[in-house]
Amino acid sequence: MPDHVLGPIGTKVVYEDDRVRVWVLKLAPGEDSPIHRHELDHLLIQIDGDRIAAVPEPDTESPYKEYIEAEVVRGMVTYVPRGGIETARNVGEQPYREIIVELKDGA
Repeated sequence: MPDHVLGPIGTKVVYEDDRVRVWVLKLAPGEDSPIHRHELDHLLIQIDGDRIAAVPEPDTESPYKEYIEAEVVRGMVTYVPRGGIETARNVGEQPYREIIVELKDGA
């Protein structure tokens, strides 16, 4: 397993209780997030932007093991299981923003 220096999964936590943790992720055009690991199942909600990519690490445990790039669909919600180790990359020309809702065990 590669050694990773892992960062946060989002820009900042905006809400947390015993069932969920909610992050906002903001990326400028061309900006990468830190490499991060998703320890919890989560929902991704796209808010703004035009194109986004996920760059998985070779040791990711996510079902998404290949580089993926897609158009942003405002309001789209995607369920993602825990285990992914990845970098988010804004490959578009507009600022990107999403909400990440982590589902704590028992939620």
